[in-house]
Amino acid sequence: MTGLPIALTCGDPAGIGPEITAKARAALPDLPFFWIGDPAHLPRGTAIREIGSPSEASRVPSSHLPVLPLPFAAPATPGRPAAENAQGVIDSIARAVALVQAGEAAALCTNPIHKKVLRDGAGFAHPGHTEFLAALAGVERVVMMLTCDMLKVVPVTIHIALSEVPAALTPDLLRDTLRLTHDAMRCDFALPTPRLAVSGLNPHAGEGGAMGHEDATIIAPVLEDLRAEGMRISGPHAADTMFHAGARAHYDVAVAMYHDQALIPIKTLDFAGGVNVTLGLPFIRTSPDHGTAFDIAGTGRADPSSLIAALRLARTMARART
Repeated sequence: MTGLPIALTCGDPAGIGPEITAKARAALPDLPFFWIGDPAHLPRGTAIREIGSPSEASRVPSSHLPVLPLPFAAPATPGRPAAENAQGVIDSIARAVALVQAGEAAALCTNPIHKKVLRDGAGFAHPGHTEFLAALAGVERVVMMLTCDMLKVVPVTIHIALSEVPAALTPDLLRDTLRLTHDAMRCDFALPTPRLAVSGLNPHAGEGGAMGHEDATIIAPVLEDLRAEGMRISGPHAADTMFHAGARAHYDVAVAMYHDQALIPIKTLDFAGGVNVTLGLPFIRTSPDHGTAFDIAGTGRADPSSLIAALRLARTMARART
């Protein structure tokens, strides 16, 4: 796997994906990856070399971006998404997954998509990028991890209203999330005995029932069961004391109960360099931790830091799996 290139999807061509791809290639001349999309959608002046298969990517000069061409239906105008291009975006993802599953690419890295554009233009039936990848891979449950140099964090519930979290937080969901996280830390991050720290749901982890019962009745029993299986797992902890530097020194990954509980700490620590990782897939998938940014597309202001970090992490994870 370590000798294979990384497959990078184009994302929405009207967003910042094309721009940050060109910048990432310039920043990572020695990291082998190739871009799947319409060459005409890349920023003007981008030095490219079209390839017929991933195996050719390693022979492309570092000054050029290897491109596996995929024709789209329409030109791309920065900041103005075109419904006609929705199917091309979907096809880029499907093509990349097929190449990774066939053993022609070491990992998958995805540029940002815009779900409404895909729904309107191509009837995209999935709630998001991750669910589409899970469907392509034939798996039922995956886990989202956000990571940077200072923190790895997993939210158990993700894109739902805060009022819906207590009902969604079931023992089965929590147990599956923790097991998938534990397995990924061993397989993809080369940690034989990873340390997991789990937050409570309520303030002060419920404070003995004074601020809610879920911490004692749902979270704590699951953690006890998994400790009995041999997992190194602590909690439930008060979430407001889990993310300072001293606390982070005592775990390898934090597991939080809902979206903002997990994402606020990591975006505070490293807003530009965070990476989204999907755990539970049969292949490696990373992504920059931001959206299409239509408002700045084509202005030259897009920061490639998160994509650069995502490509580097994909390479590191591929090496860990060998």
